[in-house]
Amino acid sequence: MRITLILEELFMLGLSMFLFSKLEYSWWLYAVLFLAPDMSMVGYFFNPRIGSWTYNFVHHKATGISLYVLGILLLNPMLQFTGLLLFGHSSFDRLFGYGLKYPDAFQHTHLGMIGKEK
Repeated sequence: MRITLILEELFMLGLSMFLFSKLEYSWWLYAVLFLAPDMSMVGYFFNPRIGSWTYNFVHHKATGISLYVLGILLLNPMLQFTGLLLFGHSSFDRLFGYGLKYPDAFQHTHLGMIGKEK
């Protein structure tokens, strides 16, 4: 099952990159901003509950898909780009076991525990 999930995430990351290639933005912009969604961890400075909410909102694939579709409907390439970046980044994170967070601790994800306390 693990290999199947990895292949699924790789496919979604590839889909994100393919759709991005149809936009008129340079690849360097995608590369430079690819890790920007991780800034959503700033909520953990307050407490794990706020941190998990901000992280999960940004890393939920429905957020990325919604922004992308909204960008299509509004003919707004920047929204499309943002949606694809969030979607692709979330798939990339899942490849390495970084899932959506539970409100008790950053290490507790829907894919299991991460880090040294595994």
